[in-house]
Amino acid sequence: MSINLNKINPTKVFDTYWKFAQERQNIFFNKFNSKVELTKDEILSKHKFTNAYRASDRVSQYLIKNVIYSGDQSIDEVFFRIILFKTFNKIETWETLLKNLEQISISSFNFKRYDDILNREKLNKKPIYSGAYIMTSGKSSFGFDKKHRNHLSLLKLMLKDRLPEKISEAKNLEQVFNLLKSYPTIGDFLAYQYAIDLNYSNIINFSEMDFVVAGPGAKDGITKCFQDIKSYSFSDIIKMTCDNQNEEFSRLNIDFKNLWGRPLTLIDCQNLFCEVDKYSRVAHPEFIGKSGRSRIKQNYTPKSIEIFFWYPPKWKLNSKIELAYEQREECIYQSS
Repeated sequence: MSINLNKINPTKVFDTYWKFAQERQNIFFNKFNSKVELTKDEILSKHKFTNAYRASDRVSQYLIKNVIYSGDQSIDEVFFRIILFKTFNKIETWETLLKNLEQISISSFNFKRYDDILNREKLNKKPIYSGAYIMTSGKSSFGFDKKHRNHLSLLKLMLKDRLPEKISEAKNLEQVFNLLKSYPTIGDFLAYQYAIDLNYSNIINFSEMDFVVAGPGAKDGITKCFQDIKSYSFSDIIKMTCDNQNEEFSRLNIDFKNLWGRPLTLIDCQNLFCEVDKYSRVAHPEFIGKSGRSRIKQNYTPKSIEIFFWYPPKWKLNSKIELAYEQREECIYQSS
């Protein structure tokens, strides 16, 4: 669908969208190259924002390297690991399970055993869920008072229904989304996020340009970027934005450093609308989103552990990144 930008009245926040993408990606490469100063942008220095590319975020990197491509690569086992990890979306919870189990696999998936481990964490006042997503309790569907028990029951149901096999036979990403969405506690946003995570694996292999669903934050960002989206859907706007990225970077004279040749895809542009919604609460407080939020909750805290970036092998980026690491080390050696 062709959308005339002028007819949907872009605001100055739309220019900020592209400038934010550039500077957030600059921060990514500054970290990669071990630069001391990451950015001069005061908002980005103070507050926490996700990467321009979703797969570059710390939790996504852990999922790809340590969950998806570590262990049995059969469809059922990879599906099981992805959904179990993403249910809690917290590295510490995964590592706690791993520490207490011989292995994380379908054969070791004993409801009581998993429940005991997670209960123990809760009794020790350790959060088992990430705050990134709002996870519904699932009590109305599975009957447990404790949320994690309902989510373990959901995973059991998915395996019983042979969902991994059905997903592997899907014709497109939207079909994967619909299969996931048909289960209790999984709404539009979560189904889309899970579909993208499954698409990192070898269970399915669809383009990230095939399908997109706007989350609540992205919808807020879109309404700040455009005065009138008329009869277009939020998905239409994200697709238009993604399709026009080169033209927009050129219009604003932005030198965008992409991901070793990989352009932004629909999931990345969706996330960027969510992030620019947050950024504009400080940069453009006169623009009010549907949520009415006016503050950025999370402050930026540097992590001491360096991430060694590694992406789904089918993206064919990892050999380029290995070379970039070698060049970085050579530069460090020569300057020392």
